[in-house]
Amino acid sequence: MKINVTWNSEENSNLLGKNCAKKAVLDLIETKLAIMVNSNRCNQDELLNGAKSVLGTAPIIGYSSDSGIIVSDGYIDASKHNFASIFAMGDYDTKVGTAISPKIGNERDIGRFIAKQAMDKVNTTYSPSYYLMFVATGDEEEYEKGIRDIIGDVPFFGGNVARENSKIFTEDMILTTGVAIAFFYTNKKIENLYTSKYHETVNSGVITKITGKNELDEIDGIKALKRYCEWTEKKIKDVKEDKIIKQSILKPLAVKTSDGSLTIINQPLNGNNDYSISLSNKVSVNTAIIQMQISKEELISSPTVVLRELKRKVKNKPKGYLLFQNYARKDILNKKEIESLTKKLKEEAGDVPFILTFTSSEYGRGDTTSNHIGKLMISEIAICD
Repeated sequence: MKINVTWNSEENSNLLGKNCAKKAVLDLIETKLAIMVNSNRCNQDELLNGAKSVLGTAPIIGYSSDSGIIVSDGYIDASKHNFASIFAMGDYDTKVGTAISPKIGNERDIGRFIAKQAMDKVNTTYSPSYYLMFVATGDEEEYEKGIRDIIGDVPFFGGNVARENSKIFTEDMILTTGVAIAFFYTNKKIENLYTSKYHETVNSGVITKITGKNELDEIDGIKALKRYCEWTEKKIKDVKEDKIIKQSILKPLAVKTSDGSLTIINQPLNGNNDYSISLSNKVSVNTAIIQMQISKEELISSPTVVLRELKRKVKNKPKGYLLFQNYARKDILNKKEIESLTKKLKEEAGDVPFILTFTSSEYGRGDTTSNHIGKLMISEIAICD
């Protein structure tokens, strides 16, 4: 297996797609998948057509973003560059099947449908070794359940990419809603670390009332927003409505998995007038919720710390790293802090090609026994021979 990570910047989107793809396939035995992440400024149709003119029949999956990327050349700012990047895998034995669907109807049904489509692409009825999923809109957990109905409990990674003007795509279609997947059939090993690097505080309580699935009404019988302010020493006026998003990046909430092996961040998204909190993920009554915290310095170093831990897990030198981090963790950093993050990450990756992309929620499994979806998380994947 060989992996190339390339990026280009051109104003002409068709030419951008061609040039980026030409660099991506250089010295690859046979391109089995191209994961493409590009700026929202690109003309997506022209970009994809340009890439396909070089990649031929190779499967493609990706998304457009306004959050940029980090590669060995540094941080590529989407606000300044009309860029495209490709993480290309070449291998004799690996097969990849992609599928995509808009959000029309029930997400679980859509998950079942695209799972069958992805298997059909490689003419098999077997479950893949692992899979990649990008979601633009819809209930991510329901998509995953539908896919699991067809293939069983297969490890996955990826993220929700919903941002203003974002799109998801495969070689077949470009969409502003829905879900895209890539099924990997391979004997090549991957390792995934899924974590946040936040610390638990002594502040925790039992969820005593919710409305719907994502509306946290009460903790220990106290209005959720008031309890959050008690824990974090913030004023109500500073966390009302969407102000709580930025305020909670360093001090979010979280829930633990049933075995206690993983703490999954659940970010507050809105401080409501009735003092409830709208959360990024589902919660349930009679479970514990914990206030987490992290320093700015830890936020900067955590992708590198996770990569270092990931390297210790693999026996042989990886062929490439595919890294996902929540965009909010980057958005509160200034230019100098992003440069520091980038430098640390490049030094740790060494000569192994890598790409760090930014998502609005992250998927992974790590050492746990099931797949997880969280906010403000880090999911890092090492692909090995």
